[in-house]
Amino acid sequence: MKTITLPPDQPFDLHLTLSCGQVFRWVRDCDWWTGVVGDTVVRIRQDGNRLTFSGADRPFIREYFHLDGDLPAILAGIDCDTLMHETIRKNQGLRIIRQPPWECLASYICATYANIPGIKKRISLLSEKFGEQVSSGSETCYSFPTPDSLAECLPGDLRSCSVGYRASFLADTARIIADSPGWEESVRELSFSDARRVLLSLKGVGKKVADCVLLFGFQRYESFPVDVWIERIMKHCYGSGRELKRYEEIAGLGRELFGAYAGYAQEYLFCDRERIMTGC
Repeated sequence: MKTITLPPDQPFDLHLTLSCGQVFRWVRDCDWWTGVVGDTVVRIRQDGNRLTFSGADRPFIREYFHLDGDLPAILAGIDCDTLMHETIRKNQGLRIIRQPPWECLASYICATYANIPGIKKRISLLSEKFGEQVSSGSETCYSFPTPDSLAECLPGDLRSCSVGYRASFLADTARIIADSPGWEESVRELSFSDARRVLLSLKGVGKKVADCVLLFGFQRYESFPVDVWIERIMKHCYGSGRELKRYEEIAGLGRELFGAYAGYAQEYLFCDRERIMTGC
């Protein structure tokens, strides 16, 4: 087992970070979390300011959990009103994970119109059927399927993984990415609006999915995904009489209010959604 001692001025909450709906392949067993990232099975727990983990090295853990980010500085940039101030206080240590872009994209295509248990089931079935077995002691785990492995599938093969109508979207998008070497790097080099346009051109990718992939997969922290909870919060708590009817109006207001780290504001608001809506 390896350990990392967290600096006292850089808060991190492992449980909040892994349970707030960003990722779908982590499972909690008491104080331990187990997840598959790429072809690596990671087990990790937090005791105060110490992380104990196996399956990965320290640079990987720091990178994946954004531990190299100056969280107090990020949160100071979005701490612009009483509501956000209280939300930050109650969810201190929540960080946005740096996810592999392809896995993030495919996962969020599977996530449309589904709850978290349903999303986890679909991704688990896809990995078991089309991924590769990876070592994890006595437990059998599977890597997330590559674009090449899904590009060869017929939609009927994918439907057995409970993805329903999303099967054709997954297969088509996998083929595009499999046939485009350097796709990830080319998207990273684009402006926010151009990268968003590229994602929106893919089958099964609407505005919310594109914004989630930009935020979680490409670390475009200005991205502000809008689901039903964020829509309610923005209308009730930040609308100020505005007619916020369209997705773009709400996402645009989020970027306007919270700036370069609007995505962090979105994630904190989402994590605190039930308390916020009770008080709004």
